[in-house]
Amino acid sequence: MSKKALADFNFEAGEVLLLDKPLTWTSFDVVRKVKNTLRPRKIGHAGTLDPLATGLLILCTGKKTKDIDQIQAQEKEYEGTFRLGQTTPSFDLETPVDAEQPYAHLTEAEIQAAVATFLGKIEQIPPVFSAVKVDGQRAYELARKGEQAEIKPKTVEIKAFELTRIALPDIDFRIVCSKGTYVRSLARDLGVALGCGAHLTRLVRTRIGEYRLADAWTVAEVQALRPPRPEPADGEAPAPRQRRERIKSARVGLDFYASQQADRAPATGPDLPLHPEGTPSA
Repeated sequence: MSKKALADFNFEAGEVLLLDKPLTWTSFDVVRKVKNTLRPRKIGHAGTLDPLATGLLILCTGKKTKDIDQIQAQEKEYEGTFRLGQTTPSFDLETPVDAEQPYAHLTEAEIQAAVATFLGKIEQIPPVFSAVKVDGQRAYELARKGEQAEIKPKTVEIKAFELTRIALPDIDFRIVCSKGTYVRSLARDLGVALGCGAHLTRLVRTRIGEYRLADAWTVAEVQALRPPRPEPADGEAPAPRQRRERIKSARVGLDFYASQQADRAPATGPDLPLHPEGTPSA
């Protein structure tokens, strides 16, 4: 059965909207863009994705916002890539490599054996570069100031963890996990288990419960639903569009990542530079 046409959605009454989050956009960027396009009175997302992750982001509008907690509680599925032999403070590409260790001696059997130790319920410490609150502040705010943040471990469940490609130093994976699992922390912990360090270089969320990335819409497809602007009366000049500068603290931390993409096509958030003018450097 084909999925309902996007134009047939009743966002004001309530819909569950599956979107493919673009690289470097924050989850709030997506919510704001959709809200400005569709103008529903109520809208929210069911599960944050990091700016450097892509894939399934679920938005709920209208009466469907009551389902957000239920959707967030469902298991998640991810695909991505870990790079062995290097560590970064953020456990991903947001920060530069801070240490390197040998990895070429590792065998496939040793890597597979280490992966197997993470199946089931495990204790995991979230990254210091995360939105976890420490004494009322976000951990990433403290980390970017160079302050130490003591983050308590929490219990998560890894229901499936399989390697789909081994091409050292990179290994591709598929993971099915419980709510609250940080795949970046899994990269760190696998690196520790292998004795060589590791960090996350690619992450795609492919599923939340029964909702799948294959059924998601792009932000551009949603933007195409924007009603046309009214034509100015004869003799009147169109009113200039007012833009407010917003400081995106989650985006400021991507300065290093942006600097590494200088020779590539820019991938910034909606109408926002990675480092907005007037925003202090992190």
